[in-house]
Amino acid sequence: MSLKAIVTGGGSGIGLATATLLAGRGIRVACLDLHPPGEPFIGITVDVTDDARVRQAVAEAAERLGGLDILINNAGIGAQGTVEDNDDDEWRRVFDVNVLGMVRVSRAALPYLRRSEHAAIVNTCSVAATAGLPGRALYSATKGAVQSLTLAMAADHVRDGIRVNCVNPGTADTPWVARLLDAADDPEAERAALSARQPMGRLVSADEVAAAIAYLASPEAGATTGTALAVDGGMQGLRLRPPGR
Repeated sequence: MSLKAIVTGGGSGIGLATATLLAGRGIRVACLDLHPPGEPFIGITVDVTDDARVRQAVAEAAERLGGLDILINNAGIGAQGTVEDNDDDEWRRVFDVNVLGMVRVSRAALPYLRRSEHAAIVNTCSVAATAGLPGRALYSATKGAVQSLTLAMAADHVRDGIRVNCVNPGTADTPWVARLLDAADDPEAERAALSARQPMGRLVSADEVAAAIAYLASPEAGATTGTALAVDGGMQGLRLRPPGR
C-alpha cells in the first residue's frame, strides 16, 4: 500500500528536501506552498494564513492523493531581533504563519488522518525552542509554541491512532539562511560564526533534517509520539570545552 503525504512549505529548503525523499521512497506527495513545485509532486498553491483556502487545499490534496497518511507541517517564516525590535503587527504576522498555520492545516487534515492505519504528523520546530539564541526573540517564541503544540496534539490524538512529533533543526543551510548571510556585512564571517556555534562545526543540511522527518513519519517509528528530535549538530545537548582544553 502506497502512503500519501502532504508537505507544507514544500517549494524549497527543508520542505522540498522532505518531499523529494518521501517521493523517492514511493510515497505520493502533495506540496502545499505559495510557490509549489511541479512533477513528480501534486503542487497546490495555498497561504497557510487563509483558513478557507487551507481547508480547500487539504481537501483537494486528499482527493487527488486518494487519502492521507502523513502531514508534514513545515511552512514557516523567520524573524530577527530582540523583544524590542518588532512591533505588534510583526509578532502577529509571524505567529499567524508559524503557529496558527500549523493549527489550520492540522485541523483540516485530521478527519482524513483518522481514516489511516499509519497516520503521522511531523512539525518542523527549531533548536530555538529550547536554546536561548540572541536576536531571535520572536522566532524563538513561535518555535517554543510549536514544541508545546506538538506535545498537546500527541496527547489529544494518540487514541485516534495519530502520532505527532517534531524535529528541531539547528541552523540549516537553507535559502532563508542564505538570504540572511547575503544581507550580513561580512557573509563569510557570519557563516563561520553560525557554523562554529554548532559543536559539529558546520551547518545542518536540509537533507539531514528531511531524513529525520521521514523517519518520524514512517511506520518504522510506530512507537514514537510526543517526541522532539534534535538535528542540530549537538547544539542543544553538548557543552564542549574550547579546543585544546
